[in-house]
Amino acid sequence: MPNSKYRFMILKIVMAVMVVAIFARLFELQIIDGRKYLETANARLSTSVTTKAPRGDILDCYGNPLVGNKVGYSVVIRKSDIDNDELNNVISKVVEILYTTGSSIDDSLPISETTPYSFTFEDKNNSGSTDDEKEQWFESNKYIDKYINSSMSADDVMYTYQSIYGVSGSLYDEHIRRIIGVRYEADVNGYSASTPVTIATDIDISAVTQLKELRDYLPGIDISEDYVRTYNYPGLATHILGRVGKISSEEYEANSSKGYGINDIIGKQGIERWAEEYLRGKDGMKGTSTNIDGEDVELIEEVDPVPGNYIMLTIDKDLQETLEKSLESKIKSIGNDCNAGAAVVLDVNTGDCLAMASYPTYDMSRFDEDYASLIENKSNPMINRAVSGLYSPGSTFKPLAAIAGVQTNNLSLNETIECTGVYRYFEDYQPVCWIWSENHLTHGKQNLTEAIENSCNVFFYELGRRLGIDKLDEYAKKFGLGEYTGIELTEEASGHMASPEYKAEVVEDVVSRDWFDGDTIQAAIGQSYSLFTPVQLANYCATLANGGTRYKVNLIKSIRSSVDGSLVEEFKPQVEEEIDISEEALQMIHDGMKKVVDEGSASSIFEGYPIQVGGKTGTAQLGSGSNNAIFMAFAPFDDPKIAVAVVLEHGVRGTNAGQVARDVFDAYFFPETDENSADQTNNYDLTP
Repeated sequence: MPNSKYRFMILKIVMAVMVVAIFARLFELQIIDGRKYLETANARLSTSVTTKAPRGDILDCYGNPLVGNKVGYSVVIRKSDIDNDELNNVISKVVEILYTTGSSIDDSLPISETTPYSFTFEDKNNSGSTDDEKEQWFESNKYIDKYINSSMSADDVMYTYQSIYGVSGSLYDEHIRRIIGVRYEADVNGYSASTPVTIATDIDISAVTQLKELRDYLPGIDISEDYVRTYNYPGLATHILGRVGKISSEEYEANSSKGYGINDIIGKQGIERWAEEYLRGKDGMKGTSTNIDGEDVELIEEVDPVPGNYIMLTIDKDLQETLEKSLESKIKSIGNDCNAGAAVVLDVNTGDCLAMASYPTYDMSRFDEDYASLIENKSNPMINRAVSGLYSPGSTFKPLAAIAGVQTNNLSLNETIECTGVYRYFEDYQPVCWIWSENHLTHGKQNLTEAIENSCNVFFYELGRRLGIDKLDEYAKKFGLGEYTGIELTEEASGHMASPEYKAEVVEDVVSRDWFDGDTIQAAIGQSYSLFTPVQLANYCATLANGGTRYKVNLIKSIRSSVDGSLVEEFKPQVEEEIDISEEALQMIHDGMKKVVDEGSASSIFEGYPIQVGGKTGTAQLGSGSNNAIFMAFAPFDDPKIAVAVVLEHGVRGTNAGQVARDVFDAYFFPETDENSADQTNNYDLTP
């Protein structure tokens, strides 16, 4: 019994100590440190929300807005505490709502949305094949071992993903493909409870309403507000303006240090890509402190978003529209295998690009809807042929060869070379003049001007032999052929001037990789291994027109702040090369180009034209199909203002490209004067 009383006493003492300790702790928490813990609690209820900044607008040279923004709604998914089957059911419901309201999901799974399934890799490096993009995708894919499965078909890949994600149903059901697309997009972007991933943008308002109504039944699904690119002239200047898109995982890794988020939009092509650092705005931040009931009690922090800078291009909207319509019309009128081409218009005295067209083209405002058909289109409408297309220049190269001949003393100004129809200097290689192959005739004795007018091959075979390939290469470089023009487009290709080194790179046959005299004389008439872009040809023509000053090609006039309009950067004319050309030689070459238009191959196009034009046609032979058609011209002849270069793939002969140039001259020198036309600061005064 005494022991029981003793144990009971100890228990009471322990309980008393515990009660005192509890009250002491409560006193410390509520009285002594109460304010500190209240602040801590409030801090835990503070939230910060990013407020997105709009991208800067893109304008033409007169300030006409070409690209702007609108507020749109996006769907984001974040990881929630639900099992795999429930996740698939949630995604299935979201997909159903989106597609029944005319919206769609945005996923980067490179497989077509419809059957039969096929890969939809984009030829991003313009190599002519998507094999490298496909190989890279398999290599970086965390589910498919490239060493075993890189030869898998698109069906095989889809079946693999269906098994991985546990998506039930027919593999060939479009709805199943969309669910897998959402799962794939969430995975590759590392979605989590704190990292939501955007799966649909610019959705219809009815979809927004339905998704919000079902919010309690769609765990992990949220609606956010974003800025969406708008195009005031859908389909116009598509290849110049370029496109934006959701940042890829690779782009995010490369740009995360610059403040990019996994759901951000980034420039993918064209000006949107080149000027990303200027167009991208600076996101803001809004912070709130809330009470336990979830009600906002105060704004504790706010940083306003800063819109991106706006860009004024050198492009004239009206001239651009004329060029695109003319190019398309001419290609369609030729028919047969002529189904593509490009054209460029430059200011002769500044290097500013006034218009640039590539056909076929597409409507950027419908890019997501049309993506599958664009990828499958064998004419590659997403390639900007004006800066990426590589073409033999044909006879348009001959004026350059003439300048090289005169300036290196390999041709005197009063010299004549007789065209015998067949060039017989070499015993083992005797090419013919075009007039011999077509009519079995000759040009007779030709001086420099006549050789340009008649495009006499024999004259330039002889000139090329005298010069040698090194001198031809030297002068091609001076005129920017085979060189980057500096235009503000990352898609620009450098092209290649024919040379022994380049031939050795591209020819596989060990015997034919050697350089022959025949290669040199063919290079002199614009054949052989020379491949140039239309923008290079236009700049070459502009350099000829202005007497030898080659400018960097500009596509941007200025960049200004969207906040106060202040000048951020101005793009002034930049001289790249001053070419020494004797006035006598230049005049003879110009005269020859004038006769091409007045009396020669382009006379039928420019008959009775009110201003004088200098031009040169070119016909480039191909391994198969019709010849390419090339035409370059400048006007007015005595005081050049603009230069034009046109290339028609399989356009048969250079004359066919001349109509596009004439349409450009009409629009530039004789624009409509109604009250709705653009500010006509480029009117040419024809008064003597």
